[in-house]
Parts: sequence; C-alpha cells; structure tokens
Amino acid sequence: MNNNLLIQEINGKVGTLRLNRPEKRNALSVELLAELYLMLKQWAADDAVRVVVITGNSETAFSAGYDIAAIPTRLSSEVAAFLESGNPLEKVLKSVRDFPYPVIAMINGYCFGAGLNLAMCCDIRIAADHIKAGMPPVKLGLVYHPDGLTQFIEVLGMARTRELFLTGRTYAGPEVREMGLADHLVPKKCLSETVFQLAEEIARNAPLALKGTKKMLNRIGESLSIKTEYREEAETLIAEAMSSQDLKEGQAAFMEKRDPVFTGS
Repeated sequence: MNNNLLIQEINGKVGTLRLNRPEKRNALSVELLAELYLMLKQWAADDAVRVVVITGNSETAFSAGYDIAAIPTRLSSEVAAFLESGNPLEKVLKSVRDFPYPVIAMINGYCFGAGLNLAMCCDIRIAADHIKAGMPPVKLGLVYHPDGLTQFIEVLGMARTRELFLTGRTYAGPEVREMGLADHLVPKKCLSETVFQLAEEIARNAPLALKGTKKMLNRIGESLSIKTEYREEAETLIAEAMSSQDLKEGQAAFMEKRDPVFTGS
C-alpha cells in the first residue's frame, strides 16, 4: 500500500491522521480509505491513542469528497480484502464513529461530499474560518445513502439536513458554523493550536469514562437509524438515480464547469 496517502503521527496519547492527496484536495480514494480504516483498526486495538485528530495535509482542503476516478485497476492484497468486506466509504465512516475514543475533525479548507460526511462522523469538528463546505449530490443527480443522511441528522437535526441536501449549496465562513457543520470556527493561524490543546485536554480524562461515554452516546444516536422496512425503498430510489440521464448530465456539467440541464429522466 502507498503509505504516502495517509500520514500518521502520535504525540503522547494523541494520534493524528493526515489525508495526503493535496493535488486532489485530499479526495478520498479507495486506497486512502483502506489505509485510514486499517490505521484506525490498529489504534483501536489498544489504549495508546486516546484521541484521534483527522485532517488534510494541506492548508486549503480537508477533503473534496469521494474520488470515483481514482478507483485502482490493480489492487494490493490489503485493498482487495478491504473492498471484499463491504463498501469502503461506509466501512471507514463506521470505523470513525465507532472508534473507542473521541475523534476530532480539524477542517482546514474545502470540505465536501464524502469528506463532509467523514467530518460528521467525528465527535467534534473544529474548522478554520476560510472553510467552504457542502453536499452536492442533488446537483449531480444522486440520491444519498440513508445511513449517510442519518449521520447528518444526528449532528445537524432534520431541518438543517434538509436544507443542506435539498439545496446542494456551498456554505462559507460563518455560515458553516451557523449550519452546525462545525462546532468551532477559528482563525486559520490558530486552528492547529486550538485543536491540539483540546485533544490533549480530552486525552487527560479517565480512559474508561471516555470510552463508556462515547459508546453510550453512539447507542443513543442509533435510535435515529432508518427502519429496516424502508431500506429496500431507499435502495430502489438510489438505483433509479444512478441509472438516470440526469446523473450523466450532472457529471458532464460538473466536469465542464457549467450549470446542468436536468430533465427528470
């Protein structure tokens, strides 16, 4: 696997994971997701890391979203095993949410699509004041997965999640804080200091209490999960959008940097 895609650091009891595809605004490739998943799995196996900070290795981007174009044709054995065991993005989002200790998203710029979903699965989100964030599926002709929608509802509430997904709007600066996409908005030069001071404060707390509290909060949040009987309907809606002409038009318009002309077919 390409270890340059994810930079890991451990200082005391704080572990930092830096998404390292700056030329792609840290878009999430399958290989990057696999490395993120495996590192979280490794750190979850013991109590050495009691707070995780996830960020982008760039001053301009946390993550621009899921990079469909980066799906590899030749897979390492680790990546192949990772793909065989389920949807790579869903596996990583679950591993972040279920990590036994708190996870902080340090959002240092662009944060869109699956990148924003990754931030929503963290326990705390701290962003630099030059942040731009949004969820563009409707502008591309896509129906977002219900588990992903649930993760946003848990953080933002239903009303703000509806606005975020139905408009596909990009939010910038203070709007991000007002929408609840970040818990704290700080000047760019203060971002790292603010995040790591908080991480170290949390890491000094009792480990059993940290793990127990996070687990109970997750259990309470699970009450929002979509009912089993609605899952088949959700999959049908997603499939219809995936096979539509509107999806092709949305993708073309995105690549050509123009407004899409949707027909509803």
